[in-house]
Amino acid sequence: MTVTTDHIFKPDLKKLTLNKTKRGIRAVLSLLDPRAWLHLLRIVNYYNHTHVAQRRLLQTGDACTISPTGSFANAGNIHLGQAAHIGANCSLWAGQTHGTIRAGDNLLLGPNVTITAANYDFHAGTPVTKQPMAEQPVTLGHDVWIGANAVILPGVSIGDGAIIGAGTVVTRNVPAGAVVAGSPAKAIGQRQVVVGPAITA
Repeated sequence: MTVTTDHIFKPDLKKLTLNKTKRGIRAVLSLLDPRAWLHLLRIVNYYNHTHVAQRRLLQTGDACTISPTGSFANAGNIHLGQAAHIGANCSLWAGQTHGTIRAGDNLLLGPNVTITAANYDFHAGTPVTKQPMAEQPVTLGHDVWIGANAVILPGVSIGDGAIIGAGTVVTRNVPAGAVVAGSPAKAIGQRQVVVGPAITA
């Protein structure tokens, strides 16, 4: 049997494509729209609150590389060792009091990693947003690699040389040199741990 495509609707691309004049008019109208500028101010305010102001509070060792799209909360309770590399869109959220985040040297975070040392309780009869925050410290050893989109939850300790696979949700401690993946994290391998001086170049 022969299949034909004659019955498939084919749009006229010339009619759908804007000409240069229409594109220019649309660009000018966008620049004159006060809603666009208001939204831009909101973005700048958010960026200042979650990165610029918090970045000044962050305690870091030498030779750290931190993406400008990183987001921090209570950064005075966050300490990064030497030569940490924080990838794009990472979120490091410490608690207000004892929920600290402490990392050793040569930490590597892929993009979109979330590390939080505080979480809401969920007692019955009260909306979650009205619950107090439960804080527990997060500790990351030397030479830890955390892959893209991984989530590290409060109270977790990750040993030296451990590797956390992309998309992993870590709810329990990870021993030194372990390679873990999944949700929740499960051991899938072991890495020989060689912890030396911080890599600064």
